[in-house]
Amino acid sequence: MNNERRHRVRVALSALLGVAVLATAGCGTVPKTARSSATTTPAAVVDPGADNGTFSIAVPGSLAADFTSFQQSSRGSAGLAIMPVGGKKMVTFGNWSSGPAWSTIKVPLAIAALRNNATYASYAATAITASDNGAADTLWASLGGGADAAQAVENVLREGGDVRTAVPKTRTRADASIYGQAEWTLADQVRFASQLPCIPQSERVVGLMQQIIASQHWGLGAFGSAEFKGGWGPDPAGKYLVRQFGLIDSPTGRIAIAFAAQPDSGTFNDGMAMLDKMATLISGHLSELAGGHCP
Repeated sequence: MNNERRHRVRVALSALLGVAVLATAGCGTVPKTARSSATTTPAAVVDPGADNGTFSIAVPGSLAADFTSFQQSSRGSAGLAIMPVGGKKMVTFGNWSSGPAWSTIKVPLAIAALRNNATYASYAATAITASDNGAADTLWASLGGGADAAQAVENVLREGGDVRTAVPKTRTRADASIYGQAEWTLADQVRFASQLPCIPQSERVVGLMQQIIASQHWGLGAFGSAEFKGGWGPDPAGKYLVRQFGLIDSPTGRIAIAFAAQPDSGTFNDGMAMLDKMATLISGHLSELAGGHCP
């Protein structure tokens, strides 16, 4: 290993140790997963990416190693991004990194709409807790629709640290909402989630994210204290993408999570099952992850 490579590995390990804290898995609703075998060959990888401080480490028994095992046994693509609330470092895993936001974009949409007119509170509640598309369309229209609504939602994203995601101004698919087809990377989504509770006038929407209906309590819904929102939909070939983002508790603060799955089968149920498995992995590795708080 040359000197440059050794330096990159040391930087990555130091960064990981800088965010890791000793903690107990406080969300017992998700069973802990078994750790990888100690015979796993360790490997360190620095992800230069577009995000400063983004890295992923694979060492025996770590979340990275167990995620690799999960992905190798899964039939499909998956991705996971994690970041402490109010923090600056993220960790990313998997071979899926970006796709349509689907209903996860209803979170910044609801914040923008309630800032504009608080009388739309009932529509925001239905759009978030039940992922109702008709209610979300009403929120979009309340912002003026088209370019005005897109700009309002983008403004909320920018406040949350997402400087790249663009919300479409016009419909790109006849069978999908305008806003739901925004291309939202996991990295940008988890960065937004890490700042979400810190954004002015976000409290009401974050509260609604803890009231998701029972039928949508997959993935992060297994964590009793989670505030989350899911999104799902088929690509033009009919194969589903299932994604989710939100906040979970840890003994040291809140952790932002964004993950997604696109099963080879193309079915929603298989994608949902993959998110359930990723939530189990996270529960079993909370001791590796630092929580945070708003400044």
